[in-house]
Order: sequence, then C-alpha cells, then structure tokens
Amino acid sequence: MVNRDFKTLKQLLSLFRLHPWAMPTIIALGILSSLSEGFGISLFIPFLHGLEQPAFHPDTGNWLADALASLFTHIPPDRRLMVIAACIFGSILFKALLSFSASALLGWLEMRITHRLRSSIFEKLLKVEYRFIEQSPSGKLFNTLSTETWRTSDALSTLVELIISVCMIGVYATLLLLISWKLTLLVLAFMIMVSMVIRALTLHVKDLSTDLTNANALFSKRMVQAVDGMKVVRAFGREAYEQGRFDKVSERISRLVMKLIVAAGLVNPVYEILGGALLLYVLFTTLQTPSGLTPLLVFIFVLYRLQPKIKELDEQRVKLSSLSASVEDVMSLLDHTARFCPGSGKVSISRLKKGIRFDCVSFHYSASERPALKDVSIFVAPGKTTAFVGPSGGGKSTLIKLILRLYNPTGGDIFADDQPLQELDLALWRKRITLVSQDVYLFDATVKENIAYGRLGATAEEIVEAARQADAHGFISLLPDGYDTELGERGVRLSGGQQQRISMARAFLRKPEILILDEPTSVLDTLSERLIQDALDKLREDCTVIVIAHRLSTIKQADHIIVLEEGRVCEQGDLHQLLARKGLFARLYELQFPRDMA
Repeated sequence: MVNRDFKTLKQLLSLFRLHPWAMPTIIALGILSSLSEGFGISLFIPFLHGLEQPAFHPDTGNWLADALASLFTHIPPDRRLMVIAACIFGSILFKALLSFSASALLGWLEMRITHRLRSSIFEKLLKVEYRFIEQSPSGKLFNTLSTETWRTSDALSTLVELIISVCMIGVYATLLLLISWKLTLLVLAFMIMVSMVIRALTLHVKDLSTDLTNANALFSKRMVQAVDGMKVVRAFGREAYEQGRFDKVSERISRLVMKLIVAAGLVNPVYEILGGALLLYVLFTTLQTPSGLTPLLVFIFVLYRLQPKIKELDEQRVKLSSLSASVEDVMSLLDHTARFCPGSGKVSISRLKKGIRFDCVSFHYSASERPALKDVSIFVAPGKTTAFVGPSGGGKSTLIKLILRLYNPTGGDIFADDQPLQELDLALWRKRITLVSQDVYLFDATVKENIAYGRLGATAEEIVEAARQADAHGFISLLPDGYDTELGERGVRLSGGQQQRISMARAFLRKPEILILDEPTSVLDTLSERLIQDALDKLREDCTVIVIAHRLSTIKQADHIIVLEEGRVCEQGDLHQLLARKGLFARLYELQFPRDMA
C-alpha cells in the first residue's frame, strides 16, 4: 500500500513539470496565508491582556506573550487596543487575499493540466501503433479521455491542498508550542491516535477506487456499444437485455460511489467526537491555571482552528487514495502509448516512380496467433492497377495496413522507390495515399465538411465537382440543406450506397498519387457502380491503384492480380494468365461468372 501511495505521489509530481513555477507559487501563497492567520490569532494575546490590564508590560513569563507585547509598548495606552485590533483585521484581510490568490491559481493550474492531459492522450492515440487501438476497448479509451483525466487533475489539486494543509498545520503547531509545549505534546499524541483510527477506517479506499475505475470503463463500453449497435439491438429485440446489462453496471458504480462517500464521511464525525473530548480536556486544564488564562484561551482558539485543518488533511488523504486508480490509468496510458508510437523517418520522395516492393514480409498480430502474412514478396508497379484477391483471412487487408504503416512488418522489409518504408516521412507518405473502404466512416458533420476532409481548404466548386464524379451530386441536391445538411453519427441519415458515394467524392477531391480501394462498390447498385467505375478509370490515369476485391468484376481491368491464401502468395499475373492456369483464382472466378467460364 505504501509503495502504491509513493507511486501515485511520484506520478502526480511529474505533472508539475508542465508548469514548474505554479506549484511552488501556490504553496508559498498557502504558507504566507497560514503565517498571516497565525500572526493575527497570536495578537489576541496582547489584545486580551490590554483589556484585562491597560498598562500591560512584557513580563508575563510567557515568551510569546512577552514578545508580542513588546511590539506595542511604544504605542500610547489609549490607542494601543485600536492598533492591535487594526493589525488583527489587517492580518485577516491579507490572509483572505493570499487564500484567494492561491485558490485562483490552483483552479487555473487544474484546468491547464486537464487540458494538457486530454490533449497528450489524444495525440498519443492519433500516433500510436494501430495494434494498440484495435486491441483496446473503445469504451475504456473513451472513459480515460473524458473522465479519468478530470479525476487526475482533481487528484493533483488535492495533493497541492494537502501540502498547503501540512504547512498550515506546521504554523499552528509552532504557535501552540510557543504558548504551551506540554499541552502541545498532548495534542500531538491525540492527533496521531485520531489519524491512525481514520486510516484504519478508510484502508479499503484504494481498492474501491480501482473497482470504480474499472466499472466506469465497463459502463462506457456498454454505452458506446449499445448506441453504435442500436440497429442490431432493435432488429434482434434485445432492448430488455441491453437495459439489464446497462443497469447492472450502473448500479455497481452507484454502490462503489456510495462506499467511497461513506468512507470519506467517516472522517468528519470521528473528528467531531474525539476533537470535542480533547477540547473539553484542554479547557478543564486551562481553568486549573488561572494565572496563564489569556495565553491558554488563545491556545484553545488556535486548537479550535487547527482541528479542521487536521480533519481536512485526512479528508484530502482519503480523497487522494480514492483518485489514485484514475491517476494510474491516465499515466499508464501515456507511458504505454509512448513506447508503441511508430517512428517517422525523414526521407521524402517526390513521386512514386519505381513502385512498392515487399521483400519476404511476414506479420503476426500476436505471438499466439498464426501469421497473417508469411514470406510475401510482391511488387506494386507505379501508375498501374494491382489487385489483391483471395478467400477471407488470406492477408489482403493486412497488406494494406502495412502499406499505410498502421503496422510495421514483424519480418522482412517494404520499400517505396527502393527506400525502406520506415525511413520515409510518415506524414508525407500518408499524404500521398487515399483509402476508400467498404467500411465507410462519415463524421457527424455536414456533407461539405465530410467531402472536404479529403483536402482541407478545397473550394465549393471543387467539392461539387468531386461529388459529381462520385455520382453523389444528384442525391445531395435533394437533401434538406444540400451540401450543408448535417449527416449525423456515422452518416446515419444516408443509405449505405449514399455513404459510399460521399466517401468516393472525398477520394476524388484528394487527387491521390496512390489510391487504395477496399471493395468500394460492394454496396452500390449496378448503375452507380458503372458510373463510379468510369470515374475511377479516369482517376487511375494519374495514380497507382491498389484494389482489394471480393467482387471480381471490379478487377477485370487490373494490370496485375495477386492471389493470397492463408497469408501466402499462391498466384499472380493478369486476368487471362490466371484463368489459363485453372488454379484458385479460376475457381473463384467461375463461382461468380459461370457463364464466362462456359
């Protein structure tokens, strides 16, 4: 448990490097605020002495009382109380200003660090190896980004408040020691005992915090899956089933939060009960020593002010424990993704001239699974159309992921114009490529914004022309707001074919050097497919085209066809060569076009 506390503390302190000046400034303001309040409280000793003995002298036998009295001996007796009262009020005012400044600066720091955490995590997710994205539950990533970052910044604020509370307790304790060291030692022993009781009562808070973080991640997963899969949920009549799963996780979160509330709530009543007993004991002791009544009354007042600070300290400690799992979740995500970000090279190629070459490339998604690719050596010629065909699971999509550098090969090398792909500038390389997939993703934005994602800053005329090429302008013009129509989440307001044509328009607008088509016409009707095929033929004239095809009608014009089966290249050649061999490709072709084979 101690090691875990130290780890959380170390992680939080590392965040202060983002604004290294802020933490010392906040703590300094907190210390000055405590000193100001302590000085103001101590002035009640000469003030009460002045009420009791207007001609008081600094010879009471108490070092603190005598030192404070000596500050005002040069002031005329008729004005002395007024000056002391003004000093007390001034210290209160100064303390209030310092406290406000510390709180405002702490609030600013919390917001800035929350932003930096969210931004850093999002940046890592944009750059991390795609394996991490595919293997991480989207609900957990969403929960970390949206919820746990807030809780981490809250933990940071709690840590600063805890440090300030320790400083304030130190000021009050020093003041108590100067008034009566014997009573102070008694109070210290009592406070240690109370703190041990609180620690014992809240020992399970860290485990509750971990359970709550996991439950929140599962809750986000349930929510995202239910909303994204609402069509399937309703089609299969699983509303009651999903409601039950949702309610189960939600109720678990409620129970865990309630347990954390109870654990934190124990601190206050325990202090109220035990603190009241201590206050009565000190008060009884004070009444037994009337000669030092004024200092001891101030001692009681300081003790009264100290007790809430001790209570806050334990509350902050408990709260920090309850937030430790969130801190670990955020920091582990940042550390983990940092280790798996694919590096970018510095080599830039002006235009693909010599093609893309795979040299004995192998790839495993995980060590426990069979390889997705095994010793693949192929060549994609520049300015030509290369098609990948074969049964599902053959490795076609994996090849595309490697070309895009979503993954790096686990064996062999990939070259573009004889340059290793890993040495190319990653941003510039991907800028040359456009992917049109059967799994279309449209943003919750307007039609115009979705098409313009292909080339940011494109003019309205260019967007309309791209839509015409993709046979999309006609149905877009019939939408309520035309190109300014909001499409909703994943383009929910459009049919599958309309979504695909928006995606094609995005690709046409980009005018890529390398066009990757992952069965782009699979959801289109025959007429739309023909129109888009004609447009693609024009686009092919100026770029290298890579096609993944299940419908073999899309590859009849391909210059080169590569047949993959179980991660290996089993055949390659043009259409007529492959049909003549009567191998796997010929069998697949015969299944789709039996008349042609006849």
